[in-house]
Amino acid sequence: MSPTRRTLRTIAILAALPYLTLKIAWIAGSHIGIPEGSSLLEHRTTMIFANTLTLLMDASVILLALLLTRPWGLRTPAWLLAFPMWAATGLLTPIMAGFPLQLLVKALGGSVYRPSADSGGNRAFLDEWVFGVVYGGFILQGLTLGALFVLYTRDRWGHVWRGRVQDLPRTVPNGTRRLALAAALLALAPATLNILWATGSTFALNEARIDERTTDFYVLEGLDLLYLCAAVNGGLLLAFRQGSALTVKLPVKVPLALAWLGSGAVACWGGWLLFASLGGVDDIAEQPTTPMILTYAVRVIIGTLVVILGVRFFKERAGAATSEPRVSA
Repeated sequence: MSPTRRTLRTIAILAALPYLTLKIAWIAGSHIGIPEGSSLLEHRTTMIFANTLTLLMDASVILLALLLTRPWGLRTPAWLLAFPMWAATGLLTPIMAGFPLQLLVKALGGSVYRPSADSGGNRAFLDEWVFGVVYGGFILQGLTLGALFVLYTRDRWGHVWRGRVQDLPRTVPNGTRRLALAAALLALAPATLNILWATGSTFALNEARIDERTTDFYVLEGLDLLYLCAAVNGGLLLAFRQGSALTVKLPVKVPLALAWLGSGAVACWGGWLLFASLGGVDDIAEQPTTPMILTYAVRVIIGTLVVILGVRFFKERAGAATSEPRVSA
């Protein structure tokens, strides 16, 4: 193992420790970082369950860091590595892109949400420093895990994404193209809502989201639209393999990266928000509207379709690589 990989692994593991420490403290009953009156203190059982779940999710970062850097990791079945890595990518990418951009916008004079007395006074559920510690750790985890994953996949599957889009076989199963078209058509609905919300419309938003709209909200809506575009365009390029002269000259790894990052962000965050919305809330103003819940569900479907398309592409490329005749020296 090279010093670079060893360093990346160490940083990934260390970056997970602050979050894990906070979660363990909260499960044990500590209120560190949680202000008085926070909604997190209202349901002890729910808090323990949620913190245990997210504790296990972040602990998997340590396992992934070891898997990507140890010899036994190269013998791990592809699906056993690909799914958790895809989920980690999907959950961490929006944080890695959104949090720094939100800080930049705030530094440039962006608006900040300040609850009024009518809306329940101070509705903050965590102290401000917690976000810096947690999201800072997530960004480091994402960068280091991403770098380790690129190095790992280059060693194990680098042959799969060699060449350019124009070099790929033009014969593609109709089922693969139907997946790409279905994802593109389904994306029209959430993309339309993202555009409406990013431009100031309150259509289909619940009262709490309307009240809390700041520059943070608009930044995240714009990024959500970007993830949808990445997933759909990556899937279309892999399925149809044609377009403008510039598009077809792209390296194969570009649409693969777009499909991987976009589908992960769309499906995983859509799934997380769908899971949270089904849990129910006490305040009716915070209950997601039906269009919001449907949007989360559609995002999960879109991401899943693009992932299936990607799996088919990898199988096709792997089969082509093994069928190529070997030339003896």
